[in-house]
Amino acid sequence: MSRYDSNPFDEEEFNPFADGGARGKGSGQQSYGGGAFHTTNPGSVSSANSRLSPLPPEPYDRGATVDIPLDSARDLKAKEKELQAKEAELKRREQELKRKEDAIARAGIVIEEKNWPPFFPIIHHDIANEIPIHLQSVQYVAFTTFLGLFLCLSWNIVAVTVAWIKGEGPTIWFLAIIYFISGVPGAYVCWYRPLYNATRTDSALKFGWFFVAYMVHIIFCVFAAVAPPIIFKGKSLTGILPAIDLFGDHALVGIFYFIGFALFCLESLLSIWVIQQVYMYFRGSGKAAEMKREAARGTMMAAL
Repeated sequence: MSRYDSNPFDEEEFNPFADGGARGKGSGQQSYGGGAFHTTNPGSVSSANSRLSPLPPEPYDRGATVDIPLDSARDLKAKEKELQAKEAELKRREQELKRKEDAIARAGIVIEEKNWPPFFPIIHHDIANEIPIHLQSVQYVAFTTFLGLFLCLSWNIVAVTVAWIKGEGPTIWFLAIIYFISGVPGAYVCWYRPLYNATRTDSALKFGWFFVAYMVHIIFCVFAAVAPPIIFKGKSLTGILPAIDLFGDHALVGIFYFIGFALFCLESLLSIWVIQQVYMYFRGSGKAAEMKREAARGTMMAAL
């Protein structure tokens, strides 16, 4: 750029209606062949273009916030008081429940959840978690004898039903049903549950009750294995005597009765083993002397 050229950033006004001299200011003139050809200085064009200002940007405030309506301070205080009241009520109920649980525990009342059999729970039974490890084997075998009695009396119904079909009459069938209905729940209430509670709590009196009831159970099993025609109607129990009697006339019925005889014999042997093991533990742990003291104390209190 020549030092004689005009400054393209000059703020001078450009008037297109000015005279030739004024228009010629800041511009160059050249003649070609006697004619005049005027050229405009590029700096003037640049100055005119600089007059066009850009559009202003749209306003954008980064610090702007969205106005979200909130509850008033009074509503917040009311809700806070409501939550505090609910929390106090929950604490009060928790303390009341804990007080009741402590009272139940002091009274020795145990809330048991029914969990056996798994498909239709009707009793509470948890040997692995509630019975001491040194008594679990005896308790499992005792439970086996309880299930064995259920099997014996169930098979007794089947065998007697076959005998009834072969002409022995309906009386023995009704008696077999009575044995089952009274025998299975009676065994659970009279001797299995007392043994379970005795081994769990180590109670001498519960052990004593178990011995009495379990002896009756053993006597019944031995009697059923023989099934003499006394007390009970002979063929209502699948013992050896009715099995021999029926085998000559009806071999199939005799076979059913022989199977029942074998089941009652096995039940008797297992039951004798259980009572021996429980009695050995009972004597060895000193529960016999404890039971005598408790019995004497109970007798004295009853006399007073």
